[in-house]
Amino acid sequence: MRQSFSRLGPTALAIPGIVAALALGGCKNGDGSATAAPSKGSETPTSSAEPGTPEPTASPTAPAPSGSAAGTRLTITVRASQTSAPKTWTLTCDPVGGTLPKAGQACAVLAAAAAKGEDPFAPTPKDQMCTQIYGGPETATVTGTWNGKQVDATFNRKNGCEIKRWGNLASLFGSLPPVR
Repeated sequence: MRQSFSRLGPTALAIPGIVAALALGGCKNGDGSATAAPSKGSETPTSSAEPGTPEPTASPTAPAPSGSAAGTRLTITVRASQTSAPKTWTLTCDPVGGTLPKAGQACAVLAAAAAKGEDPFAPTPKDQMCTQIYGGPETATVTGTWNGKQVDATFNRKNGCEIKRWGNLASLFGSLPPVR
């Protein structure tokens, strides 16, 4: 039983072309440059953040005033859920210190990001497509100074992009008790 494409109409012909364009076209980064489409087996973004979900925030990172020593002094507050008590730690690097468990590991993660020229506290770009995978109710805020720049960032696990941001800085958030 053979069907003619003319009987299916123009929509049936357009769909494979749209799928191919999306697969080959990739996505745009926050700076407008294009990235290649993810390889098979990688996490594929499907839509933007859930409507009504507050966007993650981070203040623009301004350089420290000239003459001040670049350093890291952060306050990290984590909640396992909206109803749980917050857990707060401090972190300093150069020298490593504060109340954060595994402070040395956290400072190493931050130093690696700085060496790559990355801002680990930058929010997900507003036009970034993210998978709608819920990672849990955890939230965190990080305030203070990183590498001589002001930081005021929030983190959550409400979609794939936010789960990735959380994972990149997991050493800052410590282990959380199970949600009750």
